[in-house]
Amino acid sequence: MFKLPELPYGKTGLTPFLKEEQMSFHYEKHHKAYIDNLNKAIETDAQLKGKSLEAIVQSSSGGIFNNAAQAWNHTFYWLGMAPTGKGGAASAELAEAIKRDFGSIDELKAKFVDGGVKTFGSGWIWLCTDSAGKLTLVSTSNAAVPFTNNGPAPILVADVWEHAYYVDYRNARAKYLEEFWAHVNWGFVSENYASKKVRDLTKVMS
Repeated sequence: MFKLPELPYGKTGLTPFLKEEQMSFHYEKHHKAYIDNLNKAIETDAQLKGKSLEAIVQSSSGGIFNNAAQAWNHTFYWLGMAPTGKGGAASAELAEAIKRDFGSIDELKAKFVDGGVKTFGSGWIWLCTDSAGKLTLVSTSNAAVPFTNNGPAPILVADVWEHAYYVDYRNARAKYLEEFWAHVNWGFVSENYASKKVRDLTKVMS
């Protein structure tokens, strides 16, 4: 069974980027509902019991996949952010990879924001790495994650479902994504890049 993970900065730690009402709505209602629904499915399916969240995401489909993936995606999203001035800097290894694959941090940001804006409907914009360290941007719809079917490992994500930003930004998705970049937790992103593997989130949700 999985639990709603604690936010590392509380519901007010990202203000004014994301205010308490937005955070409460997103974290306590949407994120919690995905976890509750997943736990209900686990109770009635013996094959799911004892599996890691990542294993459920990679082996399921339909409603179970939707709830498991959204539980994983949201946890990864929260961990990838930090309060103003607390996000640190990219590691030397990651900074070099960003320069190599995107030209600069500013160019990465511009392409990330553009990719998020152009993600049709509800979904996610991801910065990912393959096993060799090559960085790519991946846009997914609904609950989809990049790492199914041997895809790349995510190192950063922004949620572009409207429920992620509508209270504070209404339909201004681009503004939300631009502000997101002032709150990137570079320590978390750098750790993900160094491992080049899918982040194990089961332990923070158990």
